[in-house]
Amino acid sequence: MASKSIKLLLTENVDSLGIVGDVVNVRVGYARNFLLPRNLATPPSEELVARLAGKRADAEAQLAQLRKDRESMIEKMKGIEITLVRSCNDQGILYGAITQQDVATALAEKGYTVKPREIRLAQTIKRVDTYDTHVKLDSDLDAIVRLTVAPDRELDLDRDSEPAGATSEIVHTNATEQALAADSKRKTGWGSGSDAAPAAAEGKGKSKRADKGDKADKGDKGDKADKADAGAKKAKKKKD
Repeated sequence: MASKSIKLLLTENVDSLGIVGDVVNVRVGYARNFLLPRNLATPPSEELVARLAGKRADAEAQLAQLRKDRESMIEKMKGIEITLVRSCNDQGILYGAITQQDVATALAEKGYTVKPREIRLAQTIKRVDTYDTHVKLDSDLDAIVRLTVAPDRELDLDRDSEPAGATSEIVHTNATEQALAADSKRKTGWGSGSDAAPAAAEGKGKSKRADKGDKADKGDKGDKADKADAGAKKAKKKKD
């Protein structure tokens, strides 16, 4: 069964793997597709290890200086704030999420050289707000950077929100209107029942219809009396 890993001697520094002169175990595919084609590693031998000794010493000195610089940078970075201005909708939702590269670029503009992979975003940043962003340079070198995402225009985020106390004010107004309406009903004699006013109106209507009926009856009786008198007069003339 073929081995899944291979031992190689690094001829250059490789991030997250080692420095020149290190002998490392790596997967065969990683060695074949990345390290060997780029001349970053080679099969190890005592002669090559000895030849790379001077280069390794230089690499170790560079790493020591880099470590010192990073320790100083991480101390200065603690507590700093950066601002990114982005386009968004009326609710403050960004049209594109903030990326690690965005934060790294903003830090570089302030003089802090940080790789995007060293920016740790705890969540997807897609709205206008303030966030604590974790910068991790090494296992024991990290800092929290305050990130403010600002809109590219003025937003009125409270425009659609109801002012405090508005609901209670509406309820109070409705109660006042109901009290005034009840007082008006008492003064006009409608009574407390909701059907009092319609009943009174209906009673007035019946009274008017009764008056009209009486007038009609009187008119009919008058017409009949006039006709009787006229007939009596005609009969008298004939007798004469």
